[in-house]
Amino acid sequence: MQGIEGLTVEISEKLLCLFSTNVTEEEDRYVIEVPRREVETGDIDPGNIYRVALIAREETESSNDSAGRSTRPSEPQPPVEVGETRYVEIEDIGKQGDGIARVERGYVIIVPGAEVGERVKIEVSEVKSNFAVGEIIEETF
Repeated sequence: MQGIEGLTVEISEKLLCLFSTNVTEEEDRYVIEVPRREVETGDIDPGNIYRVALIAREETESSNDSAGRSTRPSEPQPPVEVGETRYVEIEDIGKQGDGIARVERGYVIIVPGAEVGERVKIEVSEVKSNFAVGEIIEETF
């Protein structure tokens, strides 16, 4: 279970991505826009069918964390930090040939030079809201 602003939500292991967006009205339908980064990271593909969950959020003022980054309670923070070491298993290969590992909430870590099925120790070198990059520091564990 994950608590979000007092709301308890069951998070599926199948969760591919999580983002905030607006719902817009176009003629006889409503449209939910998917940010381009979610497609570019390979988590979702245009033309496929996905299950969508909508979670209401209260408008709150943004605050800053100790690193000066803007935070909002309703937006989950990446589960990794730059410099952190992790043991991961490579589950897939991305479009550019890099290894893909998934950690908490399906968060993606891209590992250049890794192959599917490898278990590697990595150091996180870059963190974005929806993916991170990790460098291999130990081939197998």
